[in-house]
Amino acid sequence: MWDERYSTDDYVYGTEPNDFLREQVALIGEAPKRVLCLADGEGRNGVYLAGLGHWVTSVDASSVGLRKAARLAEHKGVALTILNADLTEHEFVPASFDAVVSIFCHVPAAGRPHLHRQVIRALKPGGVLILEAYTPDQVPRNTGGPDTPDRTPTAAELDAAFAELEIALSRECEREVIEGRGHTGPGCVVQFIARKR
Repeated sequence: MWDERYSTDDYVYGTEPNDFLREQVALIGEAPKRVLCLADGEGRNGVYLAGLGHWVTSVDASSVGLRKAARLAEHKGVALTILNADLTEHEFVPASFDAVVSIFCHVPAAGRPHLHRQVIRALKPGGVLILEAYTPDQVPRNTGGPDTPDRTPTAAELDAAFAELEIALSRECEREVIEGRGHTGPGCVVQFIARKR
């Protein structure tokens, strides 16, 4: 599905970073940090973070998307580590990242517990998770996101999944999401920030 979606010359979600990530990026810090970008697709968020001087690993299930991410990184003159992996199965090296960025990473409900455990495992002590995703309320809107609620988390689910972290923000809200042709209007999202103790 994703290989087919990304098989176009244009960037489906644009080449600019997500607004929520841009608002919260200071939480990662100014000094270069090791950052993991989940479901980074065509690379817009990973390339943005690499442009700020961070060492970024962009992971996605789509090799087509990741090839476009590599092209975008080359165009912007930044280095990006590419990892083609299924996030419902992949295991990360423990305590290997200072930050995990999860922007519109929508995996099936059955695979999310594994992914959530891996996020906690991958973070170093003091590391931060910055997450934005569509909620089940988004599904009927037709402005972006999954077409089934099975792939959309709620704040309550994230609160439970990351209870061992220090949760700084957990809210569901509606905001304008304008990102390429893939996200095109009002969206019901969950925004979540937590730090590993």
